[in-house]
Amino acid sequence: MTTIYNRRKFVRSGLTGAIGTMVLPTILPAGVISGRNRIMPNDRINLGFIGVGGMGTGHLRSFLGYDDVRVVAICDVKKEQRDKAKNTVDTRYGNNECVTYNDFRELLARKDIDGIVTATPDHWHALIGLEAARQGKAMYFEKPVTLTIEEAKILRSTVKRYNTCFQLGTQQRSDERFRFVTEMVRNGRLGQMKRIVIGSASFTPTPMPPEEKVPEGFDYDMWLGPAPLAPYNELRCTRNFTLIDDYSLGCISGAWGIHHVDIAQWAMDADNSGPVDVEGTGNIPEGLYNTYHTFEVEHTYSNGVKLLHIDHITARKKIPQFNVPTSMGMLFEGTEGWLYVARGFMDAHPKSLMNAVIGPNEFKLPFSNNHHRNFLDAARNGSKTISTIDSAVKSEIVCQQAYIAMRLGQKLQWDNENEIFINNEAANKLLSRPRRGPWFL
Repeated sequence: MTTIYNRRKFVRSGLTGAIGTMVLPTILPAGVISGRNRIMPNDRINLGFIGVGGMGTGHLRSFLGYDDVRVVAICDVKKEQRDKAKNTVDTRYGNNECVTYNDFRELLARKDIDGIVTATPDHWHALIGLEAARQGKAMYFEKPVTLTIEEAKILRSTVKRYNTCFQLGTQQRSDERFRFVTEMVRNGRLGQMKRIVIGSASFTPTPMPPEEKVPEGFDYDMWLGPAPLAPYNELRCTRNFTLIDDYSLGCISGAWGIHHVDIAQWAMDADNSGPVDVEGTGNIPEGLYNTYHTFEVEHTYSNGVKLLHIDHITARKKIPQFNVPTSMGMLFEGTEGWLYVARGFMDAHPKSLMNAVIGPNEFKLPFSNNHHRNFLDAARNGSKTISTIDSAVKSEIVCQQAYIAMRLGQKLQWDNENEIFINNEAANKLLSRPRRGPWFL
């Protein structure tokens, strides 16, 4: 990433806010690192946090519970969130040593920080991830990986170039139900796979609110960063930023869909590939939230399996298995039965499928029952995370396929090897977005 930003502006324009209170993981000093980005087994992992809004604060409280972790720095463009997070850290450790930052680059420049946990709006993911990789920081990266396919590909190559530990926050890979269903599919327990259906989130349309005064202590310009200029209002900068097109793909990706798309990819053994065509329709309401509110998208894998991604309200109307309290789930249909899985819930036909046991000679996925612990162990010993940069990028490509197909109102073909749409210049133009200076890749 080449940021056209001099040192004076860098120090002056702190990152304080709606981007989330940024807390970065601090990884051990140079003397305790064995090999590139490898932490010696008996040492504490220093973490910094970038973005400590609702999601970031949840991660912070979790990581503070590990004895082999020390949270040493917090970054956020909202002073109120930044100070609140620091108080949480200092209370936990009984001191006043946690340092706060307004700009993520100052945090990442610290040599004593081993890793970061970042939970900022999607439009910031690429820039923060690129700098973190160059600084040799292990990354726990809140989903989705980036805002565009172009950004995802650049981040992937940079993470690999610097051999950086990377874990995407698609924590369902560390959930026993989703792992069980994936292993059932991979072992052919449902017979020949026919279709996977995702019931994703939806939202209530919201009128465009009037412009408001930017609160004191909030660096709104930094929150916007590479996104277009827009008048401030509080709703724009809540966690529902995920429903605004300038910052996210909405329910198709960061607001929910990426979680289930990632499991579909896992079940299809597609961490290095994905669907070959896509078509769909959706509705974008008027108002502040201008991503797809209702949608139906169908992807096709090269083996003929269909992936249907629809909002859960439509799913409940059209597919009986989704008429359950946990309708934001996934349905896997094969010739020998079906399995439905959601967070905390599972159903099947025949019911005996839910009691199946994966045998010792059958395929088994890598095991993780704690997404944070899996990240820490990988950062410490160099093992592979459960949600790698490769799977993160390929899952995001599926979400981007859906969004672009709906935008254009066309059926599109995808080249998995070259990661471009086939013979469609209009679709390929949407693989990237313009960025507001000075925030260039």
